[in-house]
Amino acid sequence: MLIIKNAEIYSPQKLGKKDILIANGKIEAIEDSIDLKADYIEVWDAKGMKVLPGFIDQHVHVTGAGGKHGFASMSPELKLTQLLEVGTTTVVGLLGTDGSTRSINSLYAKVRALNAEGMTAYMYTGYYGMDPTHIMGSIQEDMIFIERILGCKIAITDVRSDYPSALDLVRRLREVRVGGMIGEKKGILHLHLGNLSSKMDLLFEIVKDYEFPIEHISPTHVGRTKPLFDEAIKFAKMGGMIDITTGASQYDKPYKSVLYALDEGVSMDKMTFSSDGNAGLEKKDANGQMIGFRAAPIDQNFAQCVELAKQGGLPIEEAFKPITINPAINLGLKQKGRIAVGADADLCGLNDDLELKAVFAKGQQVMENGQLTVKNSFE
Repeated sequence: MLIIKNAEIYSPQKLGKKDILIANGKIEAIEDSIDLKADYIEVWDAKGMKVLPGFIDQHVHVTGAGGKHGFASMSPELKLTQLLEVGTTTVVGLLGTDGSTRSINSLYAKVRALNAEGMTAYMYTGYYGMDPTHIMGSIQEDMIFIERILGCKIAITDVRSDYPSALDLVRRLREVRVGGMIGEKKGILHLHLGNLSSKMDLLFEIVKDYEFPIEHISPTHVGRTKPLFDEAIKFAKMGGMIDITTGASQYDKPYKSVLYALDEGVSMDKMTFSSDGNAGLEKKDANGQMIGFRAAPIDQNFAQCVELAKQGGLPIEEAFKPITINPAINLGLKQKGRIAVGADADLCGLNDDLELKAVFAKGQQVMENGQLTVKNSFE
């Protein structure tokens, strides 16, 4: 058991200074003062800290990605510590363009490994294409029988996609939704958006013509171009959740896209950040010539929320919603994204300058004074 004392809590709404009691990886109590004493109870003083829910990244290539310039351009797997050191305590892994050398079974194994090492990890079944990449006999069966699978990924409006029709997507949505109903999950179809001129036409058709519930449709990379983001604003005003990529594929700084959307009347509750972390990107010199490869960063979700607070002037309880409560709602994870009795004990502690100084994952402290206190399995 652990008691966190003197925490200025943002749940993400501001709760003021409280103590938090943690047991078995869950938050058991939040009170003005908790003064239990026993040999098995640890106490951590959060004085001067702003304590937020652990950060959620709903789009990360944990097994690596890339490969459009051959085998040597494929990025390696991520390690547990790379995620925890940026405050990510919950991650959703997925495949990218490549459904051949990157196996859905290997993705599942990596997700299980991250959970065993000390964080929370989920995944999407599927990849860019229409051909089956599920583990069981169908997407629906994956949703029903595999706890770690929260939805399915597919690509649209991209030359690397299979150019699915609206009906193709509706059929996948049905599998995700029905599988989710039986498997007690929300179920989402996570859609990679490319830069073709069709933009979000298919998604508007699904909602309007097929009357499919918009909350199961999860478009990402919506800030790839300004015209695409303008359509995403329209989608959000219809009640959909839009995902802004922070690690790549963005026409402007992600926090500026959020501010623009707010000015256009979009609710902060309808926007999320995800990193596209570990995607394979080109490294170029000053003349624009490719000189190698790099992996998309995974630290920009947190960095862009800090910018929303510092440059955008948003209160902390609003600025950090894109990586706490909003992705939790999008994914249907009721125990994540908030600091409340019964929620998972995933927490991040920030100082007054909004620097990350402490991280708790599954109730265990994994960072103190800005330094990780855990290692990867093979360190």
